[in-house]
Order: sequence, then C-alpha cells, then structure tokens
Amino acid sequence: MRSLSISKLQFLLLPFLTFLWVASADHHEDFLQCFHSQNSNSISKVIYTPINSSYSSVLQFSIRNGRFNTSATPKPLVIVTPLNVAHIQAVIACSQKHGLQIRVRSGGHDYEGLSYVSVLPFVVADLINMRTVTVDVGNKIAWVQAGATLGEVYYRIAEKSRTLAFPAGVCPTVGSGGHISGGGHGMMMRKYGLAADHIIDVKLIDVKGRILDRASMGEDLFWAIRGGGGNTFGVVVAWKLELVTVPPTVTVFNVTRTLEQNATKLVHQWQSAIGKFDEDLFSRIFLSRVNTSQEGKTTILAVYTSLFLGGVDRLLSMMQQSFPQLGLVKEDCIEMSWIESTVYFAQFPRNTSLDVLLDRSPGSTVSFKGKTDYVKEPIPEIALEGIWERLNQLDALVAQLQFTAYGGKMDEISETSIPFPHRAGNLFQIHYAVFWGDQDSERSQIYTSWIRKLYSYMTPYVTKNPRQAYINYRDLDLGMNTLGNTSYKQARIWGTKYFKNNFDRLVHVKTKVDPANFFRNEQSIPPLSSW
Repeated sequence: MRSLSISKLQFLLLPFLTFLWVASADHHEDFLQCFHSQNSNSISKVIYTPINSSYSSVLQFSIRNGRFNTSATPKPLVIVTPLNVAHIQAVIACSQKHGLQIRVRSGGHDYEGLSYVSVLPFVVADLINMRTVTVDVGNKIAWVQAGATLGEVYYRIAEKSRTLAFPAGVCPTVGSGGHISGGGHGMMMRKYGLAADHIIDVKLIDVKGRILDRASMGEDLFWAIRGGGGNTFGVVVAWKLELVTVPPTVTVFNVTRTLEQNATKLVHQWQSAIGKFDEDLFSRIFLSRVNTSQEGKTTILAVYTSLFLGGVDRLLSMMQQSFPQLGLVKEDCIEMSWIESTVYFAQFPRNTSLDVLLDRSPGSTVSFKGKTDYVKEPIPEIALEGIWERLNQLDALVAQLQFTAYGGKMDEISETSIPFPHRAGNLFQIHYAVFWGDQDSERSQIYTSWIRKLYSYMTPYVTKNPRQAYINYRDLDLGMNTLGNTSYKQARIWGTKYFKNNFDRLVHVKTKVDPANFFRNEQSIPPLSSW
C-alpha cells in the first residue's frame, strides 16, 4: 500500500488533529512553566513562542525545503535554542511530562522536514547555539557539538592543520548532528569511509535525561547512533571525531559532456571504469537537461566531478589507465588544498574566502523532493536514454540525477559494522532530485509525481529485495509510522530499505533505551513494545 504524505495524513486526521492542537494550547503553557522552573535564570534567551516577534525568523532560518514553509505547515508550539546540556534535559523532561512531541534540529536539511515538522503538537529543540568545535592536532581528534555545520567543522580543523580533515558531506550548511547519525557519506568515502565510521565517542542525552558517553551507554547504543537515523535514541550533544590525513595538495575537476559529445556512452562506460579507480579518487556525475546555444533547443549535460587526494600528474596517469574515454587533460584540473576543495565543491566561485564555510544563512529557499537508489550492475545505454526522455518531460527549476561512485574503502567495511549497510557490491548511489521555486500545491504535485514516476521507471536497474535507500535522504514515500503505536511489520517496510538486516538490531536497541517510544517521528524506529 502506498504511504501517505504528511499533508494527506493531516487532511484525513484533521478533526482529530484540531482537537489535539486546541487541547495542547494549555499544555504549551504548562511546558513553559516546567521549563522555567528548571532554568529560571536563562529562559528569556532561549524560548520562542508564536507571540514572540522573532519566532518566525528563528523557525524559518534553518528551513531548507520550501515544501515545509507554508501557512499550512504545522508549527511548533515552542522553539527552544539551548545554550547548554541542562536546557536540553529540561526540554526532554517537560515534553514528556506535558504530552508534547520533540523535534531536534541541527541544520534543518531533513528531506521531509522531520526535524521541525510534526502532525502532533510539538516542541523544537534547535541546536544552533551548540556548535563549538575543539580540535586536538596532536591526537588527530576533534569534539564537535551537534549544532555545528559541516562547514564550521571543516573550517576549524583547517585553522589548526592543512593536512588533517574529516570525511563527511559536501554541503557546508548541513548540521553535523543529523548528518553523522545517518552515516554521512562525502568526497573522501572511497578512501576513508563514512563520517560515522570515524566516531570514537559521543555525548548523548537519553529519554531519562542522563548524559551518556560511549562507556556508560554501552556498545549496542553506540553502534545504533552511528548511522541508525537522527533522534531515534536520544539527543546527541556532541561527537568525538577521529580525523584523517590528507596531502598538502589535492586535485579537483569538473568535466562536462553533452549528448552531442557522446555523453550516453561515456556515462555507460563510467559505470564499468569506477571499479578500477584508485581509492584516492572520488567520482560523481551530475545529470540534467540544459539549454543549448540554439534557441529553443535543449540537451542532456553530464558533469563529471572528482576529488583526487594527490597531485595532477598522478591523477592523469591513473585516469589514462582506468577511464581514458573521458579524455581528461591537465587543463581540466586544478590543484589546491583540501580545505579549498570544500569551498570548490560547495559551488562557490574560485578564490572565495574560506570564511564562507562559517556562513549558516540559507540564502533563497526552494522547494524540492529527493529519492535514492543503489546500483550493483551497470545500467544499459537504452535505460539511460529512457532517463534522458524523462528529464525532457519536465519544466522545473532543476531536475537532476547524481551518480556517486562507491567502492574503495566502502567495500572493505562490514555492512554490520555500523547500521549503514550500503557497502560491498554497490557500484554507485543514485540521488534523484527535483527543485521548484514556489510553494504552489498544484505545481508541487506535478513535480513530486514526476520524480515518483522516474523512480518507478528505474526499478529494473537498481537493488532489489530490498530496494535500498539512504536514510540521510529521507523519503516518506517508502513508508510512514502512523499516529500512536506503530507495528514492527509496518516499520519494517521502510526500515529494511534504509538498514537491511540491521533494522532488527536497531529495533532491539530502541526497545531497551526508549521502550515508551518518546523519541519518534513519522519515520523513526519503533520499539518492540509498539506492536
């Protein structure tokens, strides 16, 4: 049975939800009194309700998807921007006491808005003030608070060393709390694996308000939070990162090819070539429809984007052996430091100051819908041509596919090492995305319908039993928890797609640490007591 979107679920449950929101009006006053009783000296600095003039700006600042920034989107009764652990403990305690859901937001990039949206009355704990990054160069470690963005993490590491780094994602405004808890792949994963593979300790507040580290929480819970999905087991306050070594000089390139430049055959050949790539090379293809120089005509553009952990001469030699068809030449390549490459891949102009990594402002917010797949066998050329046909059907701001090469270190780590299961045997991941510039509901339906049809078309060419997906690109189309208790059978529909066989172990950890299912949302792991 096809899952319901949040908006459809709201419509069907409108009478019930209206009752809950009216009844909760008193509850939010009770919540405020409760919070004040535990933090009387600082409440005015961290509490925002709809009557505050700054409430809307605080809420909207970290909303990255315009689909969830409409007048119809449910809003939190209270936003708390904690300054310390005691504030988070109070949010957890008072939310439980007065029957409110809790959402925890570190960067606001959740694809389905679940870090700041709920169909039930809720409170948002926005960790924007908890973003300290402390780097220990000698021991090659860093403590990072969950509200720190990836850009802030990269910047603070580079302040101390240009040959230390952390293998995480591309977008600098993504919050480290959610990114790492879902695994966190990025430009160095073929060399070093995921962000979550390099977590060596943590500070987490559990449902009882206890501050736990790796030793006190035990290895089962420590396993679960490194890839098991955000906010399912508690609130991560800080991660202890194991840093990795990078050379003083890395090489980057963006090489473009159109259909007229043999793009179809090159994309097909890339799929076989990536297995020969050195683990120092990360490779991704962006696929989209673009206008040509001839008025009214379009074509398909393939952009080959790569980071190589080394100099240009070794890269050219390696590419000549593994993928000569691309025709990479020295003029296509740029040598720079690793920290400069993080700015480059975030698509800022050359020579942009590194300070841009500290900028958390979202800029213009667009609406989007994303989905993912994994591929184990090369997609044939005729199927690629079917993708081009579907890209040509849509008049959107951007419709794009990303093919992200796996392999290398990812093949060497067991799929049960942490909950992230997408390891050996995967050639690449597909990320589908469609962006549009307004919040018109009719246009939203057109675009979401289009991406679902494209996803359906791809069924024969991607993983099966289960058809896999990446939890950090959350997709409610795969299944949703219903209001109230959710059965194991229902949750397993989407759980196996994200976690494969690891889902069963995650359920057992959840049952142990949160049997009443306080930390839950429309797609969170339920305890066994729920079914």
